[in-house]
Amino acid sequence: MELEIGHTSSVIYARISGSEEKAFLRYRIENGSMILLETYTPPAFRGQGVARRLVEYAVELARQKDLTIIPICSYAVYFFMKNKEYRSLLHPDYRDLSDEQWKKLMDEALSREKTKPSQG
Repeated sequence: MELEIGHTSSVIYARISGSEEKAFLRYRIENGSMILLETYTPPAFRGQGVARRLVEYAVELARQKDLTIIPICSYAVYFFMKNKEYRSLLHPDYRDLSDEQWKKLMDEALSREKTKPSQG
């Protein structure tokens, strides 16, 4: 699957070739950090690495702009749980969390997302 990834000042988006649909990662920049707020992949494209590519793009963008990262949405939390090699880019409050603390962050993110209406 080919993706055309770009960004605005608040959204990283992926145009999926052969489809009208877009995946996105909403973020905001605040106090020297890129805060990853919400990730959405259209249902037909889930499980194919689209969200991962969006977060990897965010990581590169944060590196270029010398920003730390604060993962808020469940996918961003999951990404940093599973990919410890990227944690040096996180805000200092997140860099050295234990596995148990990461699980707690994930539970909190999932709980927030269940009570929020879908943007898709």
